[in-house]
Order: sequence, then structure tokens, then C-alpha cells
Amino acid sequence: MLLILFTSCNEDRIGEFDFGTIQGTVVASGTNTPLENVRISTQPISSTVFTDSNGKFTIENVPVGDFAVEARVEGYITDFEPTTVQANRTVQVVFELEVSTANNRPPTAPQLIAPGENEVLQSIEAVFEWSATDPEEDPLTYSLELRNDQNNDVLLFEDIEDTTFTYSPLMLGAQYFWQVSVSDGINDPVLSPVGTFEVIGAPGDNRFLFVRNIDGNNVIFSADEDGTEFQLTSQEMNSYRPRRNITANRIAFFQSDGASTDIYTMDRDGSNITRITSTVKPNGFNLNEINFSWPLNSDYIYFPNFDKLYRIKTNGLGIEMVYQTVDGSFISEVSVSDTDNLIALKTNDINGYNVNVFTIDFSGTVIDTILTGVPGGVSGLSLSVTNQSVVYSYDVSGYEAPSYRRLDSRIFLYDIPSGTTTDISDNKPNGTSDLDPIFSPNEAFVVFMNTSNDGISQKDVYTLEINVADTRELMFSNAFMPDWE
Repeated sequence: MLLILFTSCNEDRIGEFDFGTIQGTVVASGTNTPLENVRISTQPISSTVFTDSNGKFTIENVPVGDFAVEARVEGYITDFEPTTVQANRTVQVVFELEVSTANNRPPTAPQLIAPGENEVLQSIEAVFEWSATDPEEDPLTYSLELRNDQNNDVLLFEDIEDTTFTYSPLMLGAQYFWQVSVSDGINDPVLSPVGTFEVIGAPGDNRFLFVRNIDGNNVIFSADEDGTEFQLTSQEMNSYRPRRNITANRIAFFQSDGASTDIYTMDRDGSNITRITSTVKPNGFNLNEINFSWPLNSDYIYFPNFDKLYRIKTNGLGIEMVYQTVDGSFISEVSVSDTDNLIALKTNDINGYNVNVFTIDFSGTVIDTILTGVPGGVSGLSLSVTNQSVVYSYDVSGYEAPSYRRLDSRIFLYDIPSGTTTDISDNKPNGTSDLDPIFSPNEAFVVFMNTSNDGISQKDVYTLEINVADTRELMFSNAFMPDWE
């Protein structure tokens, strides 16, 4: 009998080391967010698995060799990674999947909201507003194109992330055309319809100036005697305390950037804004309670800086100190005569109280003391063109508080030759205060602000005829810091 014996040993077992493992992670490109339920497969075909909540996957018992590993999930671009499987080893693969835009829908066409179609703006500033939506809520950016019928200029403002945009200065009397495009960064930009608006022609002989608060900023307006208003300064800036100089045909005003306040001048239509002060700036116990003076025939503007009075030329040069208080009190208000030989001042302590109102000459000699040694606040100071009288407001209640709230502020007329003072706040409603009085050009009237003594209610501008009963008249609602030239 023939006996055939087959034997083997462990070293010779076939296929024991012919398999390996593929492990990996799938994340979203850019954010590294783990992606769950991503289908993982290989070419050549082995097993198919899906990622867990951490974006992890494992394919076991993969034959040794070269493979292309595929990651596929809805909403992302399918990706392939080459890998080589070695016997009894684990190879790592990382996928960063890009978002698929194949089915991404474009945003809606922007709807123009403001300015309204064919609206006539009473300002050289436009606040543009529109709306648009995106089906996938993709982040949107906008471009605004602006043209006019006066020239061939094309203004293009790009990469706007909000649905509002403010622009100035516009051309007076021009018709404007505007269009907004929206982009989601994926599809082609989508255009809005073309909007049309106009800008009022150059304002007439607007003799009134006042301030109105818009969205937290003070904005300067001019108006004629019929009440037609024109916005002069941007609502993006804090501008206040306007004073017009007829001889220079310009308007001076305060403008604050939040850290400091400077004096600026501008044309009567709000254009050609020029900063005047620089190294020495207006300052005092409260920037809302100080003023400046620009005499009619003078090239100087006078302003306080704590205990000092300065003047500066309207070209920003030639600054010099005019006066310094002897007791260190702060200068808050100043009115300089047109003939440059008399200065009316209001001084106070660091809280706005211990008020003195007096006149000096240009050598600093006190000429007349108008108010002294009384409790309470004072607001407004205006010297007549004839240097014969001074108008101011004083809180007769004597109330004093850190908020500088006035309970019963009334307007007083001081006659310099006789030294007499007259209360001219005729028919002032109870519970209100008359503040910031200014002489009219003919000095027969005063223009002033009246508001509730609660310190938070609406402020309105009135006029009244001096020493004539029942002449109090509302001029401008929601307005304060008036001027009349």
C-alpha cells in the first residue's frame, strides 16, 4: 500500500496577513464640523459603511492593495482619497467635504424701500433701504449703484453687508437713479428694479436753524418762515448748536466723534464742511450745555475751554486765549458783540451751578454783573446787536441735581443801561422750562426751546414777542438748540 502523508506548518498558512483596516474621519471643509451618515465605500469594492455622529468610520478586512476611498452624502461634493492597505495594519483617511452648490437657489431680487419712488428729499443725505431673502439663508452681500441726471458720474458702493446705506452729499436739484444687486457668493448677482428720487433745489433764505435727534445723533436742520425744513448734517454724525453768520454766509456748529468735540463750518446747504478747531477744543462741565459765538463782522469764532475763553480764525489759524476766569470757574456760554468790544459770559462750577452771568471788555475788565449768587441752572445767553440788552434763561426754582435738570426755567431780559431784569416767559405752561433763548434779527422776538421739566419729554421750538402778551407760538416740533438770523 502506498501511503501519502501531507503536512503543513504555521509559517506556511495562506492569506493570514492579506487584510488590513481603513479608518477615517469626515468633516465639513472650513468649519471642521463632523459629518454623520456619510457613505464610505472603496474602489475596488470592499465593504460599505457610514460615519457615526463624530464623523468617524472603520472598514475592516480590506484586502491589501491600492484603493480609492469614496465619501458621499447629500448636500456635499463627493470626494475620493487614494490609500494603500497593508497586511494587518490600519491606514487613516481624512475627508474635508465642500458644500455642494449644484441645487443652490439664488436670492430674491432686492425690493427698494427708501427713498420712495419719486420722493423729493429735503436733504443732501440719502438713507437707502431695501430687503432681500435667500432660500438657503446663505449670507448675502449687496452693491449699490447711484447715478444722476446732472453728470455722467457712476457711484458704486460694494460689499455692503446690511440692508441700509447712508450717502452724502447729494447734488441739490438733481434727479437720482439707484439700483441694488445682491449676491449669495454662489449664484450670479440678482438686480433690483431701478429706483428714482429727487433732491430739493437749493434752500431759500432759511433763517431758522435747529437740532433734532435722529437715532441717537443730533442732526442740524434749517427752515424758512413757512416751516419748510431742510436737513443739513448727516444723521450718522452728532452735530449740534448751529450758529449762522450772515456776513460769511456760512454756519458754524459743534460736531462730536464720541471722544472729543470740534467746531466746524459749512455752507448754508450743508456742503463744504470744514473743521476749524484742532489742538484746543471746546470743552466744559457738559458739552451739551456749552456754546460759542461768531460775531457778525468778525473772522473769529469764540469758544470756551474749561476756565479759558479762546478765539480762532475761521480758517483754523490764529488761535489765542482771550480771557481766563480769576476763580477757576468754567466758562460755559459766550456771546460777543458785533462791534467786538463787549463779551457776555456765563460761568459755573464743575457741576454747572454757582452761576455768574456778566460782561467784560476785551482787556478782561468786568463791565457789568447780570446774575450772581443764586442757586439753580442757567441756559442760553444772547447779547443784543446794540449791546443794550442780554437775554438768558434761569431756573427760578433753584433746583440743583447731577443731571442738570431744570424745574422752572424762565426767560429773562436784562437791560444794560438801567440794570433792570424782566421775566418775559409769558404764558409758559406749568411744569415746563423755557431754555436756550436767542434774539431775533430785529430783537423784537426771541426764539427758544420749551420742554417738560421731567428732562425726557419732547422738545419744541417756540417764538414770542418781547413784552407783548399772548404771542407764544410753536415753530418747530421735536426740535431744540434754535438759531434765528
